[in-house]
Amino acid sequence: MKSTRIVMSVVLLSLSTMAFAQSDAQKSFDKMKTLAGVWQGSVTTTPPAAEMGNGSVVQVSMRVTSRGNSLVHEMSAAGTPDDPTKNDHPVTMFYLDNDRLLLTHYCDAGNRPRMAARTSPDGKTLEFDFLDVAGNLEYGHMQHAVFTQVDANHHTEDWTFLMPGDKLMHAHMDLQRK
Repeated sequence: MKSTRIVMSVVLLSLSTMAFAQSDAQKSFDKMKTLAGVWQGSVTTTPPAAEMGNGSVVQVSMRVTSRGNSLVHEMSAAGTPDDPTKNDHPVTMFYLDNDRLLLTHYCDAGNRPRMAARTSPDGKTLEFDFLDVAGNLEYGHMQHAVFTQVDANHHTEDWTFLMPGDKLMHAHMDLQRK
């Protein structure tokens, strides 16, 4: 009888831990959804890139879709025509997968990396760690992303791209709500 009580206690503790993890992922996703709107700001790349290099202006559009089950993030150089055959226009989808907040980045390099979120203790920063990638790896792939909400009208994004030869390129965007 005593062993049954111990087993039940462990099961209940496990279930409560899972419920907490789900609510943490849901809270993070709900906070991400407050970024819905159009954003504009400067981008800095290290090392400097030919396209979207230091001081370039980038536009990010985010919208909640699929009855609130996903957030679409679209990025482009400000002022460029919306022509996906000529201009970079990556799309990232954020969504819940059970107890995790994930993103899938549909990259101009022809691949789709997936990343899982970790929340900072203050709840203002979401850091996405690489899980896996599908598609063409010839040109490299997105490896890491960090979103920091400064306030309702200001956030930053940091994206890390793993180039061929295991060289990293980092892009920092400082964005204001339009």
